[in-house]
Amino acid sequence: MNKKQSLKQIVVICMVAALGSCNLDMPKEKNTSFKTLTVKKQDITVPVKYSAKMKGRTDVLISPQVSGQLTRIAVSEGQQVTKGTVLFVIDPRNAQLDLEAAEASLEASLAAESSAKLEYESTKNLFEKNIVSQYALSDAENAYKHAMASVKQARATANRARVTLGFCTITAPVTGIIGEIPVRTGEQVSPGMVLTIVSGNTNMDAEFSVTEALVEQMVQYGMSTADVEKYIASLPEVTFVMKNGTEYPHKGRITSVTGVVNATTGSLSCKASFPNPDGHLYSGIQGTIVLPYSEKDVIVIPQNAVVRLQDKSLVYKVQADSTATAIDVTVEDVGNGQDCIVTSGLNIGDQIVTTGANNVKEGQKVLFPDSEK
Repeated sequence: MNKKQSLKQIVVICMVAALGSCNLDMPKEKNTSFKTLTVKKQDITVPVKYSAKMKGRTDVLISPQVSGQLTRIAVSEGQQVTKGTVLFVIDPRNAQLDLEAAEASLEASLAAESSAKLEYESTKNLFEKNIVSQYALSDAENAYKHAMASVKQARATANRARVTLGFCTITAPVTGIIGEIPVRTGEQVSPGMVLTIVSGNTNMDAEFSVTEALVEQMVQYGMSTADVEKYIASLPEVTFVMKNGTEYPHKGRITSVTGVVNATTGSLSCKASFPNPDGHLYSGIQGTIVLPYSEKDVIVIPQNAVVRLQDKSLVYKVQADSTATAIDVTVEDVGNGQDCIVTSGLNIGDQIVTTGANNVKEGQKVLFPDSEK
């Protein structure tokens, strides 16, 4: 072996050694892992939401019963008042004069009645002694009855005048909070004008309408009074959520459901009563009533298993050969931000892709034996 051949062998040996020391492997295809779920039925509580408006249980419109000049406004907007608190005062002078005149007329009628009574008793005594005729007795008796009727009429007039004078001072008919006061001192007021609203806010009613689901259940009860009351009593407590998303801390209960379905909307008007011990609820506040509605024996899947494609909802079902096939499903949001109810498209025992569903391609293998991973 000459030097040239020896040099070639050395080079070949070094190359082989170098390749061996690098331990180079050919790149292998990595299998992507997906999380899957076996479909089954279960019970779930769905928060059903309805738009609602708060109203005091005893909201009372305050209007004057008499006409006159408003001389005093004794309360301010938003003030808490108790039953009997003076709210407004209307100039009472004319009513006071009318009362005095009515009382004077009553006194005159009482005096006339007294005289007529004496005359009747005197005539009756004379008649019994055959001194006067039957005609004279009857005339005296009629005069006495007329005097008594005049007294009744005068007393009624005086009482009416007294009531009218009382109307000049307007008091709160219920305990509550004062609403807007659109009038000012010195203005002329008359019956029919709204001076303010006293909202009885110890308990507040949230007014809302329920849709078909609750209507159907009530129809099953037959809509009799007893059954409706029984159904209302069985409903769970509800929550009131303000427009800003704040949840009112006290729970309420549905207290009434109208027995007539609105022909246009197919809904029923309802009221839910909420305690208001701190006075945080006011009439007119708008928000949302949340009714926990129980769905029993339904298919529930996580929202990340549903792929939205235009107007379709797809779920990737795992086939026997571990590949995924997209199928159309119909789902309903349960309102918890995590799950949805499948109403069609899946059966119990089906296996579907959950985590990673948005990355699956039709026919892609999504399950791998441990030896393939």
